[in-house]
Amino acid sequence: MMRKAEVHKAGRKVVAIASSTGGPKALQKLIPLLPSDLSAPVLIVQHMPAGFTEALAGRLDTLSELSVKEAQEGDVLLPGNAYLARGGRHMNVVKSGAKHVIHYTDEPHREGVRPCANYMYESLADCGYEEVICAVLTGMGADGTAGIKNLKEKKKVTVFAQNEETCAVYGMPRNIVLSGFTEKGLTLEQIAQEIIRNVGVN
Repeated sequence: MMRKAEVHKAGRKVVAIASSTGGPKALQKLIPLLPSDLSAPVLIVQHMPAGFTEALAGRLDTLSELSVKEAQEGDVLLPGNAYLARGGRHMNVVKSGAKHVIHYTDEPHREGVRPCANYMYESLADCGYEEVICAVLTGMGADGTAGIKNLKEKKKVTVFAQNEETCAVYGMPRNIVLSGFTEKGLTLEQIAQEIIRNVGVN
């Protein structure tokens, strides 16, 4: 009975983060603030070309309590683990029985980028998670806005955006705020606190 409760708790929510210009620095500040017993997996789409994301994932893993890796095809999402999208491919989440796994696709660039966070957010519309906690960090353009808009039609979604003062480029978070998904931007420390408060720990 206890194990069932734990499985249910672990499977209720997922965290999905989007970042671009200035993102690696922001992620190196945000991800280490999350505890290893976070009750949800963390998905990260950072706009980067192929060949660079493995090193970023390794750096984040070294700095963080969470286990961070460059996501591989078929990886099963587990609480307390973070999955960074591989550069040059679109990262999606698909349901496989009672599990959720990483699935990569090679559609054309969207919002001028690949990986594109919109694909990640939209793939979560058909997932078994009850709620998606979204965080949109520094970056130019509007990636994340359309994906979250489409996701909100099917799922309970909580959205946080990095504030202008701490962004290298206040583009992606600005679009989130202008779209009305969140009232105001937050510092990275505040976003970490909100993620923990919304998701909980095991």
